Amino acid sequence: MYKLLLIISGWKVDINTPEEYKRCVLVGAPHTSNWDLFYAILLLKTLKVPFKFTIKKQWFRFPFNLIISPLGGIPINTKKKEKNGNVKIMSDFFKKNKEFAMAITPEGTRSLRENWKSGFYHLAKDNNLPICFGYLDYKTKIAGIGGPIFPSDDKNSDMKKIMEFYNNKKPKYPEKFSLDKRFI
Repeated sequence: MYKLLLIISGWKVDINTPEEYKRCVLVGAPHTSNWDLFYAILLLKTLKVPFKFTIKKQWFRFPFNLIISPLGGIPINTKKKEKNGNVKIMSDFFKKNKEFAMAITPEGTRSLRENWKSGFYHLAKDNNLPICFGYLDYKTKIAGIGGPIFPSDDKNSDMKKIMEFYNNKKPKYPEKFSLDKRFI
């Protein structure tokens, strides 16, 4: 059913997925539209990926909480700057689940952001997890998962590889997307 909804919407699924997608930190980029979540969920359901996704806690107010929570949403406090607070919440999910992908949008917003948030990277490194690359390419209408990379002691090099992967992925709204300028 999920794949059919993608096909009806004009999307193709890239089935060449890395084996690591079953237990990884899954970057979701580019993220410029609320439609990204809809298509990403259809993709992950089509690929039978057990997943959770981060979303700001404001989406957990009635009536959205009736939809977001059962879909796999995890509330993230974007206002309170508690050191590693959100990373710890996500780490706990990995400790409790063997097969599971944590989808995170490092841009942190659907608006233009020149520097990505790095919590996804620290989550992967601190928990010895691979980073896979979820994507929706609106130009080709292909949705898929790429990667992985395994975080090393050279964050700059790792982040450059991530930026290279996303360099040719086209978002729904190109004016709202930027790779992290620090790693280009």
